[in-house]
Amino acid sequence: MPATEAFRPRPANVALAVGFALAGCLAGAFYHPAPWRPFGLWAYLLTLLIALALALRENRPFGVLVVTAAGFAGYLLLGYQPSLNFWVPAFAFISVAAREGRARIGGGTALLAAVIALSGVCGRLPWPVVAVQALIVPAVACTVGLTQRRLAERNAELRRLTALLDQQQRREARRAVLDERFRIARELHDTISQHMTIVTLQAGLAEYVFFTDPPSARRALGTAAAAGRESLEELRRLLVVLRTYDLGDPSGPENPADPVPDDLLAGVDRIPELAERLEAAGLHVEVRFAGERRPLHPGVELCAYRVVQEALTNVVKHSGSATAEVTVRYLDDELQVIVLDRGGPLSATSTAGSGHGLIGMRERAKIWHGSLTAGTRPEGGFQVRLGLPLGQTATAADP
Repeated sequence: MPATEAFRPRPANVALAVGFALAGCLAGAFYHPAPWRPFGLWAYLLTLLIALALALRENRPFGVLVVTAAGFAGYLLLGYQPSLNFWVPAFAFISVAAREGRARIGGGTALLAAVIALSGVCGRLPWPVVAVQALIVPAVACTVGLTQRRLAERNAELRRLTALLDQQQRREARRAVLDERFRIARELHDTISQHMTIVTLQAGLAEYVFFTDPPSARRALGTAAAAGRESLEELRRLLVVLRTYDLGDPSGPENPADPVPDDLLAGVDRIPELAERLEAAGLHVEVRFAGERRPLHPGVELCAYRVVQEALTNVVKHSGSATAEVTVRYLDDELQVIVLDRGGPLSATSTAGSGHGLIGMRERAKIWHGSLTAGTRPEGGFQVRLGLPLGQTATAADP
């Protein structure tokens, strides 16, 4: 603590000191019964010294106690009546009990008891009264001071816990930002991967048959152009999401878990459209729906769509199969999605457990408390099975 702040008293302590000084001087001036000496210059000076020292009782508690006790003792030995100066050392000792260590509290107790006893002796009180007074005043002052100490310690602990809570909230906000960025990166991967696969295959086909089969080449280029436009549209939607939910600000939005507007997210209803686009890449996809179709949480819809998209993209890239099946079942408490690849000459199912696409699909399922299994079938081919809980459980999991 800087020296200037060490001796800068609080306004409340200054007011208390001035109040004791004025009250002590007025009481001594208008009330001086025998056998006490009439108030004189030394009485006024000692009263002011004793009272005004209280202004520093929180800055230098033990020193203020020594000054007030010594001043009050000298005041009594000069023959002046105790008046309100009797209470000043007791107030000083309250600060000692609230702020100092055990050794100084013990020394302060003895010092206060001695000066209170001296006051009783100078006032010619009976010895039992002197003894009780010398015990009770320090005991009460110590109790008040220790209560203040405990209250100050609790307030300090509350401030510490508040600061820790604020830091934790900031860390959680930063983590939420990073998690959201990872999710958007996954969206970009799924979007670009599926469309660029179609563009690459169709562009290669167009190059291969450019001179031998111009109509087929034109159809392939048209399909590639359509896939490119769809990719740009998906990217536009993601950019709208980014602008709507500012990820650069760790404090916002107000609720990062709120779903984005429905028209910006792909859903289960767009799976047939996805199948039609893959027809141009040479993959026939049969889409079946079972159960009572109903609106779902946009995040669940997007999760199901992206898993189907990634699974079908893997079929196009790795399997060489000409057909695939997608089954979407609406159960009472779960949405089941099964993508079946019957296998082909280029099947790459040996990489089923380690591909980044499958890792991303499993992470998507985990976000929505779901499960995803993927593996080869005994009769040949490859199967991806996704299960997403519905109802009250269909809420995003904590990262």
